[in-house]
Amino acid sequence: MTTTVVIGGGITGLSTCYYLQRGDRPAEDAMKLILVEAEPELGGKIRTVYREDFIMETGADSIVARKSNVLPFIQELGLEDAVVYNGTGTSYIYTNAGLKKIPADSLFGIPVGVQALVESELVSSEGKLEALKDLYTPNEVFTKDDSLGLFLEAFLGQELVEKQIAPVISGVYSGQLRDLTIASTLPFLLDYKNQYGSIVQGLYENRKLYLGAANKKFISFQGGMSFLIQRLEERLSSGGAIIYKGVAAESMEASGQGYKLRLSNGSVLEADQVVLSGGSAPTQALLQDRELDEMFQGLLTKSMISIYLAFDIPDHRLPSDGTGFINASEFGLICDASTWSSRKWEHTSKSRRLLVRLFYKSSNPQYDKLRGMSDQELEDLALQDVTASLGLSEKPVEAVVTRWQDNMPNYHLEHRRIVEKLEAAMQERWPGVYLAGCSYYGVGIPDCILNGQKTAQQLLGLLSAQQS
Repeated sequence: MTTTVVIGGGITGLSTCYYLQRGDRPAEDAMKLILVEAEPELGGKIRTVYREDFIMETGADSIVARKSNVLPFIQELGLEDAVVYNGTGTSYIYTNAGLKKIPADSLFGIPVGVQALVESELVSSEGKLEALKDLYTPNEVFTKDDSLGLFLEAFLGQELVEKQIAPVISGVYSGQLRDLTIASTLPFLLDYKNQYGSIVQGLYENRKLYLGAANKKFISFQGGMSFLIQRLEERLSSGGAIIYKGVAAESMEASGQGYKLRLSNGSVLEADQVVLSGGSAPTQALLQDRELDEMFQGLLTKSMISIYLAFDIPDHRLPSDGTGFINASEFGLICDASTWSSRKWEHTSKSRRLLVRLFYKSSNPQYDKLRGMSDQELEDLALQDVTASLGLSEKPVEAVVTRWQDNMPNYHLEHRRIVEKLEAAMQERWPGVYLAGCSYYGVGIPDCILNGQKTAQQLLGLLSAQQS
């Protein structure tokens, strides 16, 4: 019997365990599977809070539905009946002139077809004309390792990118557009440009993939996103996995053909293989390997403060077709974005009372001041932003402040190269130890699930080769 220890009980670590547990192996190749999570609860950046009849997702609030691995995974877990989809509505960008609609037929603010470009309220006639060069300018320079921002500006023009696209993509990927690579964000855009000669035309030709089900772009669960985590924990426990919660891995060293891990509860684990699915900083601290430090330090992170405000007023007080906004104004608001959760996700407010979420990111010029504020001061600031953006003056009946400090990966231009160097160094210096998780391979939940599956397949393949 071999022993595999997975460090980190976020969605990548849980997915890795799940696919290891269900992997096809002869009975004589049984695996002892141990999951170690430093926090009291599993889930990582998936964390649901329940207050009165409100459901608040203090981390990730949904799963992108269009990714091909999502529905099969949900079906395997028997969660189909618990699935809920986002409500149909309009997203806005908050400008100096107030709320302006992001065209409905757009992806991350990028027009899906020429008509969507023409209908934009955010771009001038000159900016739209400049964006049309995408239709006749071929790509002769850009590869997937190049800057996403420079790529989009080259073909869609600076105004469209700055006013409509950058606020959306930067919000999703926690970084400045020019510092993000095509490969680590939206690589299919380059494929479309090369295949169709146009980013906009490529999106239009594939519009059913992105716009085919306007009200089914994102998935959550009736009981909140933590319902997914609870089901995975149940499956792992019933399958014989040992789960430590509220226990940190403090050190790891080579021991014979495997590794010895010391835990904060005093336990010592002997492992044949180890999967490190936590963040890059705790992984670096665990390994204590000076040869890897420079590479780990090259992996950048961002921070974010999430604030929920719940009100005892009906959510029809919001703009009738709205689900939230991204802030691109130069004055008036402090927040970077806001989701009108009770409008976007009906299950989050059973009595249809207003629930609003606001985001404050480390790229915000005032973030250094914000991170030093108390929770009450942050609640007061969020209420000021709600009043300024929506005209509401009522006091909230519930508030939840969550601080995600230095654990939001930022895929800058050198990210992919650093990860490749880390992989090679790990294979040489720590054979049988695998890096996994969003610090390296993808920020979205579908990407994390897929990374967990690939990690499990890699590990099982190696074990099979060793035993043959």
